[in-house]
Amino acid sequence: MSPWDDISRAVAAATGKPFKINQRASVGGGCINSAYRIEDGETGYFVKLNSADKAEMFGAEAAGLQEIARSHTLRVPRPICHGANDTASWLVLEYIALARGGDMHALGGGLAAMHRLTSSAFGWRRDNTIGATPQINCRSGDWIEFLREHRLGYQLRLAAEKGYRGGLQKNGARLLDKIPAFFSGYRPLPALLHGDLWSGNVGFDETGKPVIFDPAVYYGDREADVAMTELFGGFSGDFYTAYRDAYPLDAGYAMRKHLYNLYHVLNHLNLFGGDYVAQAERLIARLLAEI
Repeated sequence: MSPWDDISRAVAAATGKPFKINQRASVGGGCINSAYRIEDGETGYFVKLNSADKAEMFGAEAAGLQEIARSHTLRVPRPICHGANDTASWLVLEYIALARGGDMHALGGGLAAMHRLTSSAFGWRRDNTIGATPQINCRSGDWIEFLREHRLGYQLRLAAEKGYRGGLQKNGARLLDKIPAFFSGYRPLPALLHGDLWSGNVGFDETGKPVIFDPAVYYGDREADVAMTELFGGFSGDFYTAYRDAYPLDAGYAMRKHLYNLYHVLNHLNLFGGDYVAQAERLIARLLAEI
């Protein structure tokens, strides 16, 4: 059963306007979902499509986009609707024509402003995903315990289940025990995070204004977002200057960024396989050498 008629009806119900897809084009760029631009001759939307059992993933993503939108800092695609039928699940978003270049200074300043929005606890009101991996967001008042149990520890346990054992697990366990050493004299606030902030999840609209998307939202140490911008590159000096001018980073960030990026490297190992084992082991060794 094709999902497109159901998607048309869902868009119409969400917007209060008749909508019937008469054009549909595949859009590249994702490795987790299929993506499309749909139109009715007047209005266009962006659609993510996956198997029927991924409805909760899309619901969490829509909620994350709404959480960022409420901060009134950086632009995100507006969620229109999400749902599922017997064969597929979907998320329909505002369509924004994106360019790869734009105002990096505004991106840095906007992210700093977003990070000033804080919560009473780390985590979030619901779990979501980081890529296709479950991301556990149980609320906690203890950042170190949250990081150890629901971020690094969780990814290490997944890696063990997938057969990545040996030195990765032995040294990973040592690192989990030593995490408090990286937070001597530093107490992060639970800041609103994008959660998956690499250059592929950033674009710029037709005016050059930054747009962020594909979030894995939770409240955590703001350094975790900044760290990921360094993991795969693509962010200019203007971005970092604007961020630091608006919200200076603690000196300990220079080492903690490797702790935070280990989470994403382990996630890539669990999603994409053994090519990331050596990178994870190098990061763990580097961190242990600092203690």
